[in-house]
Amino acid sequence: MSERWQPAASREIIHLRARMLKDIRAFFDQRGVLEVETPLLSSAATTDPNLNSFSTRYLQQELYLNTSPEYCMKRMLAVNGDAIYQICKSFRDDELGPLHNPEFTMLEWYRPGYDMFELMDELGELIRLLAVAYGLVVASIEKVSYAEAFMRSAGIDPHKTSAAECRDCALEHGIEQPVGLTDDVDGWLDWLLTQLLMPSFPSSGLTYLYDYPSSQAALAKLRRDRNGNAVAARFELFYGATELANGFDELLDAAEQRQRFEQENSHRRSSGLQSSVIDEQLLAALEQGLPACSGVALGLDRLLMLLAGADTLDQVLTFPFSRI
Repeated sequence: MSERWQPAASREIIHLRARMLKDIRAFFDQRGVLEVETPLLSSAATTDPNLNSFSTRYLQQELYLNTSPEYCMKRMLAVNGDAIYQICKSFRDDELGPLHNPEFTMLEWYRPGYDMFELMDELGELIRLLAVAYGLVVASIEKVSYAEAFMRSAGIDPHKTSAAECRDCALEHGIEQPVGLTDDVDGWLDWLLTQLLMPSFPSSGLTYLYDYPSSQAALAKLRRDRNGNAVAARFELFYGATELANGFDELLDAAEQRQRFEQENSHRRSSGLQSSVIDEQLLAALEQGLPACSGVALGLDRLLMLLAGADTLDQVLTFPFSRI
């Protein structure tokens, strides 16, 4: 008889998840960060060309499952301005593999008055607290700019590079040539990041990568780095080669955010994807006024995988996609 009806996660890991969630809530309670809850359903979809929203219907209305709780949380921030966090389910179509499940658990929080470096520090405090409690070795912690990391591992300046230079770099390092990238510089940079940079990060270390190319800003502010380049005030956190978190010094300008959404939709159409419904509610909240803040999203299933010493997400999910 098939065992698909049984949970994939062991009893020990199920208990470990419950303990981890309690510890996370205690962490934020001690810091006066308010736990909130927002809908999983939305009238708008993600415009990000690298993500796809699940869709459903209520009567005659098209609805979408959130790829993250970001938009509704920002709408709350525009009214109340409180430091807030949320632990919830998020959903992304076309994502399935050892480190991906279409439905996953996300921790997201926003800190009014924090820049991205202060939020990096708070994120690090949470990770180190859990690492000590659960025996995860953190041998090193490094904050490195996107440009510095690329110069170190690939010998190219990502803010001035071309698709041809990225292609030559891949050939030089014996990296497989993916089909379809052609002249997409950001696509090449993402490919080199996953194939060359991330494997070079210390296997038991925390690596913060920050100041991404301005073309990858998404919902982050733009700023100037020390070399005068326009960069996205955005960071990601990795443990070894595993990406754990993505954070922004949040964009506050509604007009610029609308322009980015429209550019992303244009990119989607040129890539053969359907354009997405833009979230007018978020734009209205930005027009009302969002407090200066930074926010970060942390994948809790991946974090639990590391804390439990597991190799894949399926080992820490009660019912992964293969068992629903």
